[in-house]
Amino acid sequence: MIFKLTHNGFALVGVAVACIAIALIARPDLRESGEAQLIQWVQERLMAQQPEDADPSAIERATATDPKDLPREQAAVAYWLSRKYRVAPEPISALVAAAYEVGRSAKLDPTLILAVMAVESSFNPFAQSPVGAQGLMQVMTRVHADKYQNFGGTLAAFDPVTNLRVGVKVLQECIARAGSVQGGLKLYVGAGNDDNDSGYAEKVLSEHARLQQVAKGRVVPIAPPQAIAATNSRPGAAPAASASDLGASHTGLDG
Repeated sequence: MIFKLTHNGFALVGVAVACIAIALIARPDLRESGEAQLIQWVQERLMAQQPEDADPSAIERATATDPKDLPREQAAVAYWLSRKYRVAPEPISALVAAAYEVGRSAKLDPTLILAVMAVESSFNPFAQSPVGAQGLMQVMTRVHADKYQNFGGTLAAFDPVTNLRVGVKVLQECIARAGSVQGGLKLYVGAGNDDNDSGYAEKVLSEHARLQQVAKGRVVPIAPPQAIAATNSRPGAAPAASASDLGASHTGLDG
């Protein structure tokens, strides 16, 4: 008797499954609805198994790259900068990769871009000067707000890669206007109307030269990073300077 009941029960289940399968084939809308409900159920089960503060997508917001994934030249630069400026190699690697990418399109040496970041902020993406220069490349956000429009607004100044891209645009304009890299750096720091840029261009070009040697595989000594000098009296920072003067539009923190 038990065998018959069990056998008949299995048979009924089989018939029910077959009927459901036929119905799903005949009604694609029912199949799609069933799939959607199944996916939702699976997602809810997965979420229920995770802690309340879990955020698996957080890694997508991280500005970080494994230096082992970089070409040899870029990895050498990343490791050297990481040791000198005492920052983790992963975020530095992401910035090095971005500098090489942006540098190619902007026709600027990526090691020059990295040298500007090093002198301006020592790779602190949240740096801000007393006059309002912000981020890695210490761009005057209020002056160059238009350059942030394509990135969602001025708060993007604190996104490292966005700040890099905007800073490179400003540097490009300065170099084009001055006609030379050294003159462009003088404009970039806000010393366009002054004879003296407090040694800013020399600092950047010296770091640039060191990074070029590192990129070529040379052994370059690492000197201790200089302290950031946060002052109000940077060249070109005078309130009377015209905002249309690129030199007066940027004043940052040099190392």
